[in-house]
Amino acid sequence: MTVAIVLALYGLFAALALPRLLRRGTWADRAPRLAIAMWQAASVSVVAAALLSAFAAAVPAAVVGHGLAELFEACAALLHDEAALSSTGTWAGLAAGALVLARVTTVGAAVLLRARRERRRHADALALLGQHDHDLDAVVVDYEERLAYCLPGRKGHAVITTGALHSLAPEQVAAVLAHERAHLRGRHHLVLAGAEALARAFPRLPLFEQARAEVARLIELLADDVAARRHPRVHIAAALVGLATGRVPAFALGAGGETALTRVRRMLHPQVPLGRRERAAGRLAVAALLAGPAALALAPVVAAFLAHHCHSLLTH
Repeated sequence: MTVAIVLALYGLFAALALPRLLRRGTWADRAPRLAIAMWQAASVSVVAAALLSAFAAAVPAAVVGHGLAELFEACAALLHDEAALSSTGTWAGLAAGALVLARVTTVGAAVLLRARRERRRHADALALLGQHDHDLDAVVVDYEERLAYCLPGRKGHAVITTGALHSLAPEQVAAVLAHERAHLRGRHHLVLAGAEALARAFPRLPLFEQARAEVARLIELLADDVAARRHPRVHIAAALVGLATGRVPAFALGAGGETALTRVRRMLHPQVPLGRRERAAGRLAVAALLAGPAALALAPVVAAFLAHHCHSLLTH
C-alpha cells in the first residue's frame, strides 16, 4: 500500500507542478522537438503513475515478486477467496485502474474518430472545389481568403487558396508549403490528438491543459524549423505575416493562426540552439519521466523477488 500512496502522490505532484517547471525559460523554443517529447513524457508519466498506483493497491508486491507462475496461481486463488475479494484495497485498486484505463481509451478513440470524420468530409469537399497542382504538389482552392494548411491522414496533402497564391511571392509559397509537408511527414496530427485526448479525459488538470496548448504551439515551431532547412527564414517569416489572419479548419494544421506573429520574430531573430550537454540533459529528463513510475512500482517487487529466491537458495 505504501507504493500505491507514493505513486499517487507522485502523479498528483507531476500533474500540478510539472507545468510550471516545463514552462520556465526559453529553452523550449530553441528545441521544440525535445520540448514536445518532454510534455508527452510528463503526461504519460502521470497516467502511468495512476495505473500503477491502482495495480499496487490491488496486488501486493510480494505476490508479484514470487514469479509469474505463482502470480497466476495467486490471482486464481484470489478470485476464489471471498475474504480477499472483500478487501477494500483490492476492489478500490481494481476499480480505479479500470476507470482510468477506460477513460483514456474511450476519449482517445472518440477524438480520433471525430477528427477522421471531419477530415473525410473536408476531403470530399476539396475533391469538388479544389484542383491538384502538380508543380506545387498541393490542392489549390479558389477562395479569396489567404489560407495554407494541410489535411492529415492516409492520403494527406497540402492545401492553399488562390488568395494566398495571389498575395505571396513564389518563394514564400514554396516555404509555406514546406511547412505544411513537415506536418504531414511528422504525423503531427497524431501528437495533437494524444494531447487533446488527455485534456478531455481529465479536464481541469493543469498538466494536460497546458500540454495541449504547448504541444500545439511547439509543433508549429518545429514545422517552421524543418522548412527553414531548405528555405530562407525571411521567406517563411514573410509568408507567416501574409497568412496571419487566416483561419484554417479546426481539424487541420495551418501555417497561419494566432501564433504567426510571434513565430515571425523567431524566424527573423533565431536563438542559439541547445548545446550537446543541454540536449543530453533533456533526453535524460524524458527518460526519467517515462521510467520513474515503473521504477517506483518495481522497487518492492524486485526486493520481494530477491528475498524469495534468496530464501529458496538458503533452504535448499
